[in-house]
Amino acid sequence: MRLRIGLLMGVVGLGLLSSMALAKPAKYRKPIRIVVWDERQPAQKQIYPNFLGNHIAEYFRQLVRDKNEREPEFTVKSVGLDDPEQGLSQETLDECDVLIWWGHQRHNDLKIERAKEIARRVKEGKLSLFALHSAHWSLPFMETMNERSIQDALKALTPAERKGVHVEPIAPEHRQPSPTEPMTPIVEKVQNADGTLTLRIKLPLCVFPFVRGDGKPSHVRTLLPNHPIAKGIPETFDIPHTEMYGEPFHVPTPDATVFEEKWDAGETFHSGSVWKVGKGKVVYFRPGHETFDVYKQPLVLKIVENTVRWLGSKSDK
Repeated sequence: MRLRIGLLMGVVGLGLLSSMALAKPAKYRKPIRIVVWDERQPAQKQIYPNFLGNHIAEYFRQLVRDKNEREPEFTVKSVGLDDPEQGLSQETLDECDVLIWWGHQRHNDLKIERAKEIARRVKEGKLSLFALHSAHWSLPFMETMNERSIQDALKALTPAERKGVHVEPIAPEHRQPSPTEPMTPIVEKVQNADGTLTLRIKLPLCVFPFVRGDGKPSHVRTLLPNHPIAKGIPETFDIPHTEMYGEPFHVPTPDATVFEEKWDAGETFHSGSVWKVGKGKVVYFRPGHETFDVYKQPLVLKIVENTVRWLGSKSDK
């Protein structure tokens, strides 16, 4: 009897060991590392006493506190233009999955080499860029749109044309376009005497012809309800006070546009636009202005949260 019990316990023990050996270890979920960059202009304090960038960073920190998880979904760092190395040290960028960018009055105070470094990292898939409102004219957003313009122009060539092609980027003037002028980027193909091809690419202006700062509401419609950025967002909603931007928007054609805004005066703007740039992703979300409470609106913050989750994931949807 004792022998049979001993044999039985041995079999059970071997079974447990086998099941433990076959069981897969729990997968560690790495947090999405967020860096919020803000030029921190004093006008923001009318609505955001601790600056707009810090306000957005605190939203994500509160999400972490509310969940109280051992393995938090996000880590958050908030930096500014006047911080050492303009808030963009190599260490900060090395520890960044999603870079949220807010800039308005001091775009050109950023050193161009820092913008190019961000664009390089996006292109290599090392981080994603999330540009908010007036960041359409920020140097990192413009550099990534330049990269995408070149990418699109090369993609349109035949394999034979790509051999030995020379790309000649032409920087645009820093100005607003008229409503009727040709859209940028503009690509011109020039046949060289040696049989090679030159692509002259007038880079995108990254701006639009119309702006109105009276704070009238925009009416938002969700164009792609199944996109992760739109998760939990209703088909339509209003932003009570926001600056108006009116199309056309001089940027490369987006891969997807999740929302459309309209104003009662008739202007429209496509927002939540997504581009693949090399191996990385860029999103531009239009609503804002630092003296309106746009980023205190629950649905706007939910869109920001959804976008960060999507950019920080490996999904290409």
